[in-house]
Amino acid sequence: MGSVRVQLQPAGDVVRLVQLTDTHLCAKAGGTLLGVDTDASLNAVIDLVRSERPHVDAILATGDLSDQGAQSAYQRLQTAFDTLCPTQYWLPGNHDNREAMLAVAGPDALPAAVSAPHWQVIMLDSQIPGEVGGELGPEQLAQLSSLLDAAREAGQYVLVCLHHQPVPVGCAWLDEQMVADADTLFAFLDTHDSVRGVLWGHVHQHIQRERNGVELMASPSTCVQFAPDQVDFRADVIPPGYRWLDLHPDGRIETGVSRLPEGNFIADTEMGGYL
Repeated sequence: MGSVRVQLQPAGDVVRLVQLTDTHLCAKAGGTLLGVDTDASLNAVIDLVRSERPHVDAILATGDLSDQGAQSAYQRLQTAFDTLCPTQYWLPGNHDNREAMLAVAGPDALPAAVSAPHWQVIMLDSQIPGEVGGELGPEQLAQLSSLLDAAREAGQYVLVCLHHQPVPVGCAWLDEQMVADADTLFAFLDTHDSVRGVLWGHVHQHIQRERNGVELMASPSTCVQFAPDQVDFRADVIPPGYRWLDLHPDGRIETGVSRLPEGNFIADTEMGGYL
């Protein structure tokens, strides 16, 4: 988790965010994941956002932004994102290289927290370098506690973002990779009624649940999708997409997922994995 805290001034009373996650850009443009050109699919999703969302205050990029941590991938990612919105907040996933991300985007793009009127967005780094699964660790959880206290004192609602899922999603192979100290994470979140949402990537599928009045949200990848309710890895045949989030001054989160038309950028479902 970074130490930088940044300010976001939305265009209006509502903070309008877009989550673009698990972009998996390769070292060179035109690289593929399970047969999908990840640059082309990202650009198509960005075009979709542009056509549907007339204004975006910031992009939340929740990990696995590069497929193998190449700095060239992050440079292309930033260029693509800039065509939609120059304000971007990135998180590393298990495929990413945090130092390469910082070299391209700078520390303000990998903050610990983003403060806006009425809201604080906390960015948790669940990456364990060299490992597929996730963990937050005692130091970062202590920082989270401090940020939650500060948000309560400021009268801000809270959206928490991370890469790995903090709850089981129903895919046995994916749930082996969830946040190892998720119980401690929720122990902190449960003591702060200002927390209104938890948002993550990693699972390449749309999930929308509620836990103790808190929205739990996972979102489609901008490239390959994972089939739900699987014991072993299996790609899905639904197209890429994105999530939009409108954070209202009264603490409400309006959100939805939008996808490219059916038949666009479909992964090779016969392949047994992608790591």
